[in-house]
Amino acid sequence: METRMPAEPDSDVRLEIGHVLFMDVVGYSKLLLNDQRELQQQLAQVVRNTGQFRAAEEAGKLVRVPAGDGMALVFFNSPEAPVRCAIEISRELKNHPQLPLRMGIHSGPINEVRDVNDQTNVAGSGINLAQRVMDCGDAGHILLSKRVAEDLAQSRQWEPHLHDLGECAVKHGVGLSVVNFYTDEVGNQALPGKIKKAQEERATAAAAHRPPAMLRRKNVLIAAALPLAILLAVGLWFFFRQTVVASEKSIAVLPFENFSDDKKNAFFADGIQDDILTSLAKIGDLKVISRSSVMQYRDVHRQNLREIGKQLGVIAVLEGSVRREGERIVVNVQLIDARNDRHLWAERYDRTLADSLGLQGELATEIAGRLRATLSPEEKARMERKPTANADAYVLYLRARQLELGPDTLLEDYRAAEQLYHQAIRLDPAFALAHARLASTCAEIFHFHEPLESWEKKARSEASEALSLQPNLSEAHFALGQCYFWMDQNYETALGQFAIAARLAPNNTEPGQLVAAVHRRQGRWQESLDEYAHIATLDPQNPNVARNILITNTALRRWPQAMRAVERWRTIAPDSVTAKIQAGYVNFWWTGDTRVLKNLLAEIPAGTDPDGISTCGRWEVAMIERDFAAAKTALQNSPLDGISYLNSEETPKAFLEGGILLAQGDTVAARDKFERAREKSETAVRESPLTADRHAILGLLYAFMGRKEDAIREGQRAVELKPESKDAFDGAIMNSFLALIYARVGESDLALPLIERLLKTPGAVDSADYSITVNDLKYRWEWDPLRPDPRFQKLIANGQP
Repeated sequence: METRMPAEPDSDVRLEIGHVLFMDVVGYSKLLLNDQRELQQQLAQVVRNTGQFRAAEEAGKLVRVPAGDGMALVFFNSPEAPVRCAIEISRELKNHPQLPLRMGIHSGPINEVRDVNDQTNVAGSGINLAQRVMDCGDAGHILLSKRVAEDLAQSRQWEPHLHDLGECAVKHGVGLSVVNFYTDEVGNQALPGKIKKAQEERATAAAAHRPPAMLRRKNVLIAAALPLAILLAVGLWFFFRQTVVASEKSIAVLPFENFSDDKKNAFFADGIQDDILTSLAKIGDLKVISRSSVMQYRDVHRQNLREIGKQLGVIAVLEGSVRREGERIVVNVQLIDARNDRHLWAERYDRTLADSLGLQGELATEIAGRLRATLSPEEKARMERKPTANADAYVLYLRARQLELGPDTLLEDYRAAEQLYHQAIRLDPAFALAHARLASTCAEIFHFHEPLESWEKKARSEASEALSLQPNLSEAHFALGQCYFWMDQNYETALGQFAIAARLAPNNTEPGQLVAAVHRRQGRWQESLDEYAHIATLDPQNPNVARNILITNTALRRWPQAMRAVERWRTIAPDSVTAKIQAGYVNFWWTGDTRVLKNLLAEIPAGTDPDGISTCGRWEVAMIERDFAAAKTALQNSPLDGISYLNSEETPKAFLEGGILLAQGDTVAARDKFERAREKSETAVRESPLTADRHAILGLLYAFMGRKEDAIREGQRAVELKPESKDAFDGAIMNSFLALIYARVGESDLALPLIERLLKTPGAVDSADYSITVNDLKYRWEWDPLRPDPRFQKLIANGQP
């Protein structure tokens, strides 16, 4: 998995993960100097002509390192890039039999250095290991490290061509696991000579040391007794051991219980837990499970802590309770070894509210010590720093956090939290953490609900204020990264801020989730999936992580993987209506069958309809099946006037009613319905003229109304605002809207080439929008104007990528 290593601000070392292709010419040193020079020139020409080399160099994602008898290419764009480049080189070498080349590939840390000529160069273990992998091979071999092979094995494209060779002894006698990559066209299928020789030597040694039959029988008796001795020793070791060993530094902080007489103080218990968790997340030597994964255990009977520990992948669990009575706070905590339900430590804190303000730092430091985690001086200083000296401001902050940390945060919750943060800041203008959280809140309102300039300005201002007050505050760098990502689409700068946030809070998964989202928009799909997989180790029960793994796989039209992801999401969040409906959509995209979606919708109670998603699903199934009466019934049974149908925007019910009439051929009545929806859509565009989604929706509405020029103008404007070159994820969806607009206004010659391309383009699949899949094209009523065209019929017959 590729992650960018954050740089220490005061260090010259900048670490990144590079994907290295190391190659050299076998027998090079035995050649004459003129022959060496000629082969080097030929090799350089072959390498420079590969598409992977040119693409990475043009994007600034490639570093070349000369290596005497060969070279190293360090790619920073994709873990697949060195493999694809090796394939291209191997194919071309068939035309250059005089170049006996061997290649090795590894992904690992790379750092930027200055060489003897004061030129920028790279070095690091990533390059060294790639060379050692290569050294295990002979001419024609493309060898991979085990790490690279495991990444590639996730893809059906690569898995059949990976052949495990076991260990190869490299420098200093170290064993290195290597994998041989070959196909019918490229690579060398023969066992490398170095590995073959080692296997023969091991076989000879084994034969020489094989004991006689009588001695082997004696050894059997000894071997039978040995496990009993080992078990006894291990049992005694466990019995006498009093503390957790240094290698076992993992913890989950379960929801704290509220023992206050006033149940309205539940937010205080949640806040204390969240603060402790946030403080622990900033300790690099610990593995700390994220809040979203532990909150499911709030109302669960916790006698079986061993099972909870297994589910979360930790050995230690912290439980606690909070009682607030006026200005006094009583906090009880106990640290438990989840493997044997043994208490490691417990403490009771009875303090005034003002004196409790630094409690989370004290607790985090104590817990780290009990788990034998090492704190750096910087981490220790951050633990000791109080978030604010104003108790009333702290209470307002905790109330705001509780509103935002709920499982289904609505716009009204964000608005209420924003006001509470403002009140806290008025009491303590130097409350940096409140400024940072306020910045994130405004950025999230901008991104998820109201992309208005007012929210953008406020988010930037609060993030800057937080950083000026506390430059090393992880939450402030995270908020600034959100601004660069969501408002500017300045991905590289956003990634830089997320890297700093992650360095300052290594166990906080929020920066990593947005790193994965950035990679997805950059078209770095596998890196996005790898990042989400890494996040899942710290946040294994987070439904949003499972949801994003699903979204990324559907964008790639990887239906089996998408189905596994949606089932994982449903396991984590069994009550999620969205997860249930999404499972039905994945099945439809994959098979073209609506029955699974229809059955899942039937399981949802009539009154359960968050944002109209159930109504929308029932309407869509009916429309796909051309059951227009059922589609009308679905809308009539919904009490909602607006339904979140397209993207996150609320769509007037009249829009869907117009769709039914249009599909039935009643364009006049349909136009009347669409007219009722037009004002809301035009107002949305006027409010946020730079939001591509709003232009796309308005363009589609115009297309349904028969306003051709207006429809094309808005559709093209959406694509201009979010081109695929800048946003591979939403950009493909904007083009999907444009393709449908062209289809609806009679521009088949523009629609069909775009559809053909989008069928092969990642990203053009989203249940909240108009997807381009073969089964969408086959069955949805919206594409009816193209059905008589033989080119369209050919596309849906042969268009499955």
